[in-house]
Amino acid sequence: MVKHGILIDYNWCTGCHSCEVACQMELGLPVGQYGIKLAELGPWEYAPETWQLTYIPMPTDQCTLCSERVKLGKEPSCVQHCQAKCLTFGPLEELAKNLADHPKQVLYALD
Repeated sequence: MVKHGILIDYNWCTGCHSCEVACQMELGLPVGQYGIKLAELGPWEYAPETWQLTYIPMPTDQCTLCSERVKLGKEPSCVQHCQAKCLTFGPLEELAKNLADHPKQVLYALD
């Protein structure tokens, strides 16, 4: 059985929360519950006049990887609605090959 996951290139995440909203709507989750949650890291100054602010979408325990959508050949809702296109869904082996392409990525194994 092929294992799937989501590769997140957080260098491009703008913090728009589209992934959260799409997931909540898809799964019918109430306010305050998330299948994917946007974490904000920073801002902080790490050198004079140099600041960092990073957004990292993180799947939660409530993430089902949109199994019903995936069975129909569609992407998970968070991936489809990511406006920055920083979320990629696919087989773990294929996604892992892309990790070397960019330094600021996270690979989540979800099934």
